[in-house]
Order: sequence, then structure tokens, then C-alpha cells
Amino acid sequence: MKNIISISAPSGSGKTTLCRALQKDNPDIQWSVSCTTRLPRSFETDGIDYHFITHQAFESKIEAGDFIEYEDVHGEYYGTLKKTIEDALQNKSSLLMELDVKGSMNLKTLFPDNVFLIFIVPPSIEALRDRLQKRGSDSEERIEKRLQRFEEELGYKDNFDYTLINENVLEATKELLEVVSELNKGMSFVDLP
Repeated sequence: MKNIISISAPSGSGKTTLCRALQKDNPDIQWSVSCTTRLPRSFETDGIDYHFITHQAFESKIEAGDFIEYEDVHGEYYGTLKKTIEDALQNKSSLLMELDVKGSMNLKTLFPDNVFLIFIVPPSIEALRDRLQKRGSDSEERIEKRLQRFEEELGYKDNFDYTLINENVLEATKELLEVVSELNKGMSFVDLP
């Protein structure tokens, strides 16, 4: 039973674009809205893309044990609330998550029978650099930090159930939709313990 799909990718690999295409094609799959302390980008909406909260509020939730996973990424927190996962399992609904690699690994450890992990990578580090620069939301220093993290994240690739190379967004979207379609054909739900 794999009713939670977790997608991870280095920043700039196109995971948000691919997740949105997957949601559009599969409206029954719920989007897991994570919390973050980073500022919203111009196209993002609080409560839809992320719950944008302060560092203090995030740290209070850490202390309260509200997160199933969280990570400090380049000085900003990202985390998934326990309630999001618990509700999906309780309601036997499908859930799409966009997590960093460590978050996906933690999720797989906690819910090995419920999670299908997809890792999206760019065709090369040069392509990733180019995408990050064209995005225009990061300084050169921040881009370099993201590229260093890319090397670390690649080390987790073999722990994922499926790896998708996003060289062309249309082809990558088609491949992702096919993977999820195949997964849905075998998708079944089990009772909670």
C-alpha cells in the first residue's frame, strides 16, 4: 500500500512544476502543505504552497513535537506536521509531498509500507546552475550553497523507489504521470495498526 508519494529534488530541478502537473492530472491526490520560515516567492500563496511562519513559531512547533520531519536548509526551516500524515492515513487518502531527501528518508523509515519515493534530478550540475541563475531568486553565494547540497543529495538517490531525470519538463511530466498511474493501479489501503 503506497498512498503517500514523496518527491524530492535539488533546488532548481523542477519539482514544484512537476508536482503541480501531477496534482492537475490527479485531483484526488491531496497536497501536503509543509511549514517553512523562508519568505514566499511571488507566485506562492500562504496555506496553499506552504504555511509561511516565523523562526520562533517553527521552533515552538519543534519543541511541541508537532513535526514528523523537519530540516534546516540554507538557514531556513522546512517541516511536515504530524497531523498531515495522520489525517491521510486515517482517511485512507492519497497524499503528495515535496520533501528534501532527508525528510523523504525519515518518512520511509517511519511509514515503509505507505510511502513511494521519487527523486528528480537535472541532467547535469551545469544545467542546475543555469536553472538557478535564470530563476533569479538567489544570490550567487546562495546558488553555490545549493550546488554543494546537490552533491550531498545525490548520495541518497539509490534509496528512492524511482529516479526521474528532468531534462525536458514536458517529457519529465509525462514520465511522472505514467509512474503515478502505474502506482495507482496497485494502490490499496490497509487499516491503521
